[in-house]
Amino acid sequence: MSLSRRRLLGGLSAIGAASVAGIQILSGVRGSSSTGELLPSRRALPEPFTLPFRVPPVLSPVRSDATGDHYRVTQRAATAEILPGVRTPIWGYEGQFPGPTIRSVRGRRTVVTHRNELPVPVVVHLHGGHTPATEDGFPTDLLYPAGWTGAHEPMDGVMTHGSRDYAYPMAQPSATLWYHDHRMDFTGPAVWRGLAGFHLITDPAEASLALPSGDRDLPIMIADRSFDADGSLLYPSLDPTLLHTPGVREPYGSGVLGDVILVNGVPWPITEVPAARHRLRLLNASNARRYRLALDPPAPLVQIGADNGLLESPIRHDAIEIAPAQRFDVVVDFGRFRPGDVVTLRNEFGDRTTTPVMRFRVRPADGPDPSRIPDRPAAAPAPAGPVAVTRDLRFRHGTVNGMPGWTINGEPFDPGRAVAAPRLGDTEIWRLSSDFHHPIHLHLASFRVLSRGIAGPGAYDHGPKDTIDLRPAEQASILVRFTDHPGRYVFHCHNLEHEDMGMMGVFAVR
Repeated sequence: MSLSRRRLLGGLSAIGAASVAGIQILSGVRGSSSTGELLPSRRALPEPFTLPFRVPPVLSPVRSDATGDHYRVTQRAATAEILPGVRTPIWGYEGQFPGPTIRSVRGRRTVVTHRNELPVPVVVHLHGGHTPATEDGFPTDLLYPAGWTGAHEPMDGVMTHGSRDYAYPMAQPSATLWYHDHRMDFTGPAVWRGLAGFHLITDPAEASLALPSGDRDLPIMIADRSFDADGSLLYPSLDPTLLHTPGVREPYGSGVLGDVILVNGVPWPITEVPAARHRLRLLNASNARRYRLALDPPAPLVQIGADNGLLESPIRHDAIEIAPAQRFDVVVDFGRFRPGDVVTLRNEFGDRTTTPVMRFRVRPADGPDPSRIPDRPAAAPAPAGPVAVTRDLRFRHGTVNGMPGWTINGEPFDPGRAVAAPRLGDTEIWRLSSDFHHPIHLHLASFRVLSRGIAGPGAYDHGPKDTIDLRPAEQASILVRFTDHPGRYVFHCHNLEHEDMGMMGVFAVR
């Protein structure tokens, strides 16, 4: 057992009062909404819709040549004014929360050099990226700070110091991806402190669709957080240094839920929009909170894209349920409203401060709206080959060496043990089952949802996915094609407290 595994079990011992019976499932308007425990803020919070919405800045490449587009990102501690008049310590890509947006073009290689100036090791994962195993951000492939003098984890992984390149081939369709920290046992607190940002892929085919673009293409990262009395981020880490003992205090082992809803790092922002169609790239970057997003006054959210790309045909929703790590690309026509109207994006799974999300104030149109919603955003996927293997994977709260934790098929994460070994080029069916809410994410490959229980895909299951919202006591089947790269990857629950406490497995493509 690795040192980190022993530390994790020690952390689970400290959480010992949490048991299956003690897991918290908060109830929303339309049923159970999130598995987790609310962590209340300790200071007065601003009124909603008083702070301006902002779009994360787009990072410029340091050079572009025949080998691709090259970027540099420094991970460092900084302060940000999240709550008015207060400086909050964060960990950020380029010292920002969210980090800068990276834009890539399909088929053009992107290389991101990450430099670590934080006081802990880091791992970078391009969530949704079809990347070689060496570039994927395996949880034990650690990037230590330059001049690191602390201990090195004796784990089966690649260790580098100071900086390293992540090279992404970008041989995949246009999609709304994101990047975040993925260090084993410490992903939850690192993302909570700010290590997350958008990475968008475009291609010429998408440009020909006449979707809303430019200022009418809005990335919207939704994340709940809590704040201490001094304005610092509040999180129940057993070890606030994030160096030694992983895990969270009891009763937060089921998931940490904040009471402040941030959109692109701003609490409950407001923005003006012209009376025209807008593309909203919705990302749930919360650790554990699920949302049911709807507009007030009611207006349709027309889905054109899922986690890993555009849909074959648009889908009209009155509301969208979005679990941690999922993305939904939707088009909203603000032209149906009158100038001066206010339109609120609400969380129907929320309560008190977690119900409002953001607000749009409609102003007169700038001119004719050239955008449209295409009938066929993307071509149908190629027919799948014969199914080589059907696997059963059970995601459960369980006992790990006599202590509570989270398991897959009864076992906690072991980076040296593969749960599955698919062959490159094979198609498999994975049958997933749950006890509580578990948003299950696969690295490397996108998948299609085949069924939930005895029915077909759910309302929010269409299109190419990399994360499925597995609900309590539910079974679902997904079709996965391993067509990109061989090597060692992981799949896991994207409730980050579940992931950090053992609910992750290795699959080795051979």
